[in-house]
Amino acid sequence: MAGLDIVVIALVVLVILILFAGIKTIPQGYQYTVERFGRYTRTLEPGLNLIIPFIDRIGSKMNVMEQVLDIPTQEVITRDNASVSADAVAFYQVLNTAQAAYQVAHLEHAIINLTMTNIRSVMGSMDLDELLSNRDKINDQLLRVVDEAANPWGLKITRIEIKDIAPPKDLVDAMARQMKAEREKRAQVLEAEGSRNAQILRAEGAKQSAILEAEGQREAAFRDAEARERLAEAEAKATKMVSEAIAAGNVQAINYFVAQRYTEAMAAIGKAPNAKVVLMPMEASSLIGSLGGIGAIAREVFGDGSTPAGAPQRTRQSTPSTASRNPFDTPPQGTGA
Repeated sequence: MAGLDIVVIALVVLVILILFAGIKTIPQGYQYTVERFGRYTRTLEPGLNLIIPFIDRIGSKMNVMEQVLDIPTQEVITRDNASVSADAVAFYQVLNTAQAAYQVAHLEHAIINLTMTNIRSVMGSMDLDELLSNRDKINDQLLRVVDEAANPWGLKITRIEIKDIAPPKDLVDAMARQMKAEREKRAQVLEAEGSRNAQILRAEGAKQSAILEAEGQREAAFRDAEARERLAEAEAKATKMVSEAIAAGNVQAINYFVAQRYTEAMAAIGKAPNAKVVLMPMEASSLIGSLGGIGAIAREVFGDGSTPAGAPQRTRQSTPSTASRNPFDTPPQGTGA
C-alpha cells in the first residue's frame, strides 16, 4: 500500500469522525444549549441536530418536563407566636432553556430556598387557627409569590402544596381541649334552644286550649241563655193562654194549670236536701179528689156553661176521705148563688 492510499484512508476516517462529532441526537423532553467559543448561540430541540465540531459544543442539558421538588421541613413562627413545623412540595417546568441555564446557578437549589423563604413569610403572617384551616389560601399565595420570583429564570411554577403542618404537642392538646369545650358549649346551646322551643310550644298549646275552652263556654252560655229565654217565652205564652182560658171560663185549663203546679211543688219538696222524711197525703185518690174539688170551685165561681142563666145550681156535697183530707178539697156547700 502506497503512502497516498494511507493518507486518503486517514482523511476519510477523519471526515467520518468529524461528522459523527457534529451529529447530536436530543431525546424527547430535553433541550440542549449550544455554545460557540463559550457563548450561547441556540437551543437544540428533541431529534437529530447538527453542530460544527470543534467550534460549537453542548452547554446545558435541560429537562423541560414538569418536575417535582421536595421542600424540607422547617420551623415557622406564626403571628400569634406559635411554633409549627411545615413541609411542602413544588412543581415546576422549564419554559425557556437559555434563561434556566444562564440566569441562575443551581436551579433546583434556588427553587427550594425560594420556596422555603416564602413559606416562612406567608405562614408567619397568619394566626395558628387561620393557618390550620386555610391551606388552600396558603398554597395560592405561595404559588403566586414564587412563580413571580422565578419568572426571570425561564420557569413556570405550576403548583405548591403544603404537605403537613405540625404544631407542638402541648398546642395539639390545648386545641383538643378547646374543641371539646366548643362542642360541649354547642350541645348545651342546642339543648337550651330545644327546651325553650318545647316550652313555647306547650304555652301555645295551652293558649289555644284556653281559647277554645273559653269559646266553648261562651257558646254554651249563649245557648243556655237562649234556651232559658225560649223557656221563659213558652211559660209566658202558657200563662197567657191559661189566663185567657180562665177568663173565658175554661174549667179544664184551670184544672191542668193547678195540677201541674201541685205536682211540681211535690217534686221540689221531695228533692229538698234538708227534708229527710215527708209525711203528707200522697194517694192518687186524694190528688184526683183535689182536682175534682178545684173543678167544683171553678164551676161555682164561673158557673156551668150548660146551666141557663138565672137557673138554680145543683148543690154538691163533698165528703172527705177518712184516711186523709186534701187541703184543696172543698167543704160542703149549699146552693150556689
